[in-house]
Amino acid sequence: MFPAMRRSRQALTGQACEEILRCASHGVLALAGEGGYPYAVPLSFVYQPGRIYFHSAGQGHKIEAIRREEKASFCVVEADRVVPEEYTTYYRSVIAFGRIRLLEGEEEKLAAIRLLAEKYHPSGAEARREEAIRREWRALAMLELQIEHLSGKEAIELTRRRESGA
Repeated sequence: MFPAMRRSRQALTGQACEEILRCASHGVLALAGEGGYPYAVPLSFVYQPGRIYFHSAGQGHKIEAIRREEKASFCVVEADRVVPEEYTTYYRSVIAFGRIRLLEGEEEKLAAIRLLAEKYHPSGAEARREEAIRREWRALAMLELQIEHLSGKEAIELTRRRESGA
C-alpha cells in the first residue's frame, strides 16, 4: 500500500524515526479537506510508540476533516540546514501515515493531554499542569493518530557523512 522509498540509501531506521518523533517540537498534520483540497496544519504533538497525540478545539475545519476521512499523515522535519554553496539543504524528516480519531473516553483523553503537557513543560509542577488541564477541559479535544506506516529520510550528504564515520 505504501510505495518503497525511491532513494532507499537515504532511509532512516525505525529507531531513528522514533527518536525524531520523541524530540521534535511540532509537525504538520495532513488531512483530506473540504471540497477535495488537502488540509495541512502545523501542530504540537506527543509521540508514544505506535501513536501520536494532538490537542485541538472540539470543532472546526480539522475536526470536520477527520469526521469525513480518518486517513491522515503527519510530517516532522528535524533538521533543515541550508547549505548555499552546495545549493541544497541538509535535512532529516519523518512521515507517519495512519488513521486519526477523536478520543471519546474521559480517561484516554486525560491520559493523552497529560502526556502532551508533560512533554512541553517537563519541569513544571504536576499541580500546575492539572490546573491548566482543568481550565481548558471543556473546550479541549484530543486526537490520536494510530501509525500504520512510518518512514524517514535524510539528505544524501548526511548519509555519506554517517557512512564514512565523520
